[in-house]
Amino acid sequence: MKTKFVFLLLPEIHLMDLAGPDQAIHEAIDFGAEFEIEHCNLVPQITTTSGLSIGKTKHYTEVVINKGDYLIIPGSNASYLLSEDFKKEKNLLSWLKDLHQNGVNICSICAGAFALAECGLLDNISCTTHFKRTRQLQELYPKTKVIENILFTDNNGIYTSAGIASGIDLSLHIIEKLKGSHFAHLVARELVVYNRRSGNSAQDSELLQFRNHIHSGIHKAQDWILDNIHIKTNLEDLAGIANMSERNFTRIFKKETNVTVNDFITIIRKEKSRELLKNPDFSRIEIAQRIGLQSERQLSRIINSY
Repeated sequence: MKTKFVFLLLPEIHLMDLAGPDQAIHEAIDFGAEFEIEHCNLVPQITTTSGLSIGKTKHYTEVVINKGDYLIIPGSNASYLLSEDFKKEKNLLSWLKDLHQNGVNICSICAGAFALAECGLLDNISCTTHFKRTRQLQELYPKTKVIENILFTDNNGIYTSAGIASGIDLSLHIIEKLKGSHFAHLVARELVVYNRRSGNSAQDSELLQFRNHIHSGIHKAQDWILDNIHIKTNLEDLAGIANMSERNFTRIFKKETNVTVNDFITIIRKEKSRELLKNPDFSRIEIAQRIGLQSERQLSRIINSY
């Protein structure tokens, strides 16, 4: 069954709060993720804060969202979300609470956090919003635990983000949880977001580090290493993949990534071994072979390095 991502379009929506996460999920679908996207509204005619009208979408009561799916609320003009008109939408607020109680993941982008706070979904959990609104969110909803200067939060199926570009960071975080680090990197690269940013406590995977550059040849070589870590690699082949001489390849690789080719391979092997060690079905010798090593001794050396 596909994981569904439903975007709830509220009046006076911020276009980038919608477009960024929407595009990230769309790119994941293009890479083969079993996701689907659906949009729904609160009122028939939705216009963004920049004056762009959005075409016809379903009313929120018409969409089917199952356990494990994601409802995303892009930010809207805060003055609307704080208005009595919005607070009177009791059916919508109850719907949001019911979705979460039924196992649907609820995500807010930017000022969308005020919608979650209004229906009580942010009570007693860490959350965030745009830095201009964090104090206001805390004062208006004292049961929340608003954290400043972070990009996003992840609390048992409730996600909040700081807004604008951080909506993309949150989307990549969710994609990584569902599809793994390398898949999330591919999506990030397609979005030209080479320098992945983490939220509050989650650390960037080694698989996503050393990619903060735009050299296509080096990216191709790094991708080949990630996809073929079980194969013994030599500089001649990698240089050929990058369409460079060996000497130039080793020089440019270090310049762009700040690590040598061999160090990068070791780092990737270590990260892959950590993932495989979580699976009790794999013996240590099997894990060694899956990351291109010949013995358990070599595996131990890799695990204990750095």
